[in-house]
Amino acid sequence: MALADRLAPALRRFRPRSVAVLRAGYTRQQALADALAGITVGLIALPLALALGVASIPAGLATPMPAPAIGIFTAIIGGFIVSLLGGSRVQVAGPTAAFVTVVLFIIGKHGFDGLLLATIMAGGILLVMGLSGMGSLIKYIPYPVTSGFTTGIAVSLMASQAASFLGLRVATPAPAEFFPKVGWLVAHLPQLNPTTLLIAAGSAVFIYLWPTYRSRLHADRVPGAIVAMIGSALLVAALDWEHTRGVATVGSLFGPLAIPRGLPPLVWPEVSLERIRDLLGPATTIALLSAIESLLSAVVADGLVDDRHDSNTELVAQGVANVVCPFFCGLPVTGAIARTSANVKAGGRTPVAGLVHALTLLLIVLFFAQYAQFVPMGTIAAVLVVVALHMGEWHELTRLRKMPGSDAVVLLTTFSLTVIFDLVVAVEVGMVLAAVLFIRRIADTTEITQVTTADELETPEQVAHGKDIPEGVLVYRIFGPFLFGAAEKMEDALLRAGTLPRVLILRLQLVPAMDATALNALESIVERMQAAGGTVILSGPHRQPLDMMIKDGFIERLGRKNVRAHFDAALARAREVLAPP
Repeated sequence: MALADRLAPALRRFRPRSVAVLRAGYTRQQALADALAGITVGLIALPLALALGVASIPAGLATPMPAPAIGIFTAIIGGFIVSLLGGSRVQVAGPTAAFVTVVLFIIGKHGFDGLLLATIMAGGILLVMGLSGMGSLIKYIPYPVTSGFTTGIAVSLMASQAASFLGLRVATPAPAEFFPKVGWLVAHLPQLNPTTLLIAAGSAVFIYLWPTYRSRLHADRVPGAIVAMIGSALLVAALDWEHTRGVATVGSLFGPLAIPRGLPPLVWPEVSLERIRDLLGPATTIALLSAIESLLSAVVADGLVDDRHDSNTELVAQGVANVVCPFFCGLPVTGAIARTSANVKAGGRTPVAGLVHALTLLLIVLFFAQYAQFVPMGTIAAVLVVVALHMGEWHELTRLRKMPGSDAVVLLTTFSLTVIFDLVVAVEVGMVLAAVLFIRRIADTTEITQVTTADELETPEQVAHGKDIPEGVLVYRIFGPFLFGAAEKMEDALLRAGTLPRVLILRLQLVPAMDATALNALESIVERMQAAGGTVILSGPHRQPLDMMIKDGFIERLGRKNVRAHFDAALARAREVLAPP
């Protein structure tokens, strides 16, 4: 019963938008618009899901299902769950390019089975975040961190697709690390396949320019990636370039049943305490990345449809999707900005469009899967290269000189670590560095200055101008949050004053918050003053600092009569202390 009582508030926060939309009345006209939007997004998601499956699974790795099918079934299962349970009206979820480098890192270190377990753990973390109401906290992750790892992922993704783009078919696989991979590419450059390079470059240019010309062809709803895949597959099959010119295709790498006709197998990853401990870092990275990208996508969608999503419900839906998908060989799932925007532009206004998108992909798998074997790997690489070009925050790199120095350091550090090492390290170091620089920035904004009778910056009862500050009384004003980064400034101020006064008045009316370190510094000052026979008086403390001092017992040690509501009362108390017995 106690557990049920604890879960009740969390479950009350869980409000799927699909239920709310259907309860509010769902018209036939809207159903038709959602169905058309869902079909459109399904066609857009197909090449991306297929390409992301291929990019995320290293060639030659033994998996229960071929890599292209893993990507597509992730989009089907994850997309359906998030649309059914999510907190956004128009969010479309599935595998995204942001996870490719993370997935490759986990597979390289822990195997495919380790990836499945890490994704399930990430789903559990997302569930806890959503049910505990932490959805709103994601927005506090600094922009330089998200911008740095997004651009770093884009560079890493392009580097991972370079071999397929160039048509390199070498017995030894490319190294996972960035610089060794670049050296490997340069060393094997003479072995590139000119035909594959031509197909890949042509496909990339076509996909990139397609949005400019598709309206003239009356093909606004047709994604360029689909056209490029169909066109290149027909070209390679008609001219038999797979055999005559060595062009690698999905079928040549993954077999004719690259996407099986039927549902994926049910798998159970190996679970042990040791594996859970080893995968805790990667799982946390997957959870954070999924939360950030999903909520960012939901915010973009809110602006497009003039709505407001429920962050916590969205995280719960992402958590359920990431727990369920791995049992069907699925990759990590998150909200996809490109597919969500396409859904809105195509007329989707309710979660039904996302459900239709998943069903469209399922029908394509059941009836047209056999044709995927003819798609050239160069075209798949081209799809992901264009995705990476659109994904990277390249304009932020050109603005580095205009940014505050600390923000530029965080962005460059996160970007470099993402490219050189991996996203797990980059997010951890980037967050710590951003937190340290934030603390320094807060400390720099907190001022501790001596107050004199010439001071005119306060209200009448607080102002010091024209008031008599008795001899032997030293007054300091603390302006801003009094946190551990600023606590040292108080000590420095007293050192500059030289000898300790008989009475020290600390004006706290401009201190909105205080932490334990600042309180400890304050207590040290009080102890030094009391040891020297002096008195400390606090003037005008706010509610949060006052509550903290009361709970700690500091007020009792200081003396309640030495806490005054404003400066006039503090001066009166100082005169009492200075008066002869």
